[in-house]
Amino acid sequence: MTRLVVGGGCFWCIEAAFKGLRGVISLAPGYAGGHVENPTYEQVCGKRTGHAEIVDIEYDSSIIDHATLLRVFFTAHDPTQLNRQGNDVGPQYRSIVFVNGLEERTTLDLVLKEVGDWFRDAIVTEVAELADHPVYPAEVYHFDYFANNPQNPYCSFVVAPKVAKVRKKHASLYES
Repeated sequence: MTRLVVGGGCFWCIEAAFKGLRGVISLAPGYAGGHVENPTYEQVCGKRTGHAEIVDIEYDSSIIDHATLLRVFFTAHDPTQLNRQGNDVGPQYRSIVFVNGLEERTTLDLVLKEVGDWFRDAIVTEVAELADHPVYPAEVYHFDYFANNPQNPYCSFVVAPKVAKVRKKHASLYES
């Protein structure tokens, strides 16, 4: 099992975009990149913890590779927006990738060059070493939020279009 930890706005969106990808074993929304131990959602939303909303993705690298997961990630959000995603504003919504060593950093650099052509503006995704940043799980009600709350207006108007875009672009990667 291999791990990818990313943040790209609301963790509900990122988790939903990765759900159903062949090779993804588990998805866990959480918080990372800050200085407060065991933060709560309310603390993170207060913008003083330094944490980003993240998704901790466990995957089988014999089925899906790190670069492919990163391409899905960069499809699921706009990495050119600093400390925001659309109307979700604050450092907790920043674009961030936690890498585990030089090999993952090299893969990320290659993918960033590739996906840079997808965007008009410069990519501002933060890169941090995973070993330097503990990952804290989000509260249980955040897990599988989109699937459990499809009628929530945020899910209908924000999450659903992002998921549809990702699934269209990467249709061959999803379980039928």
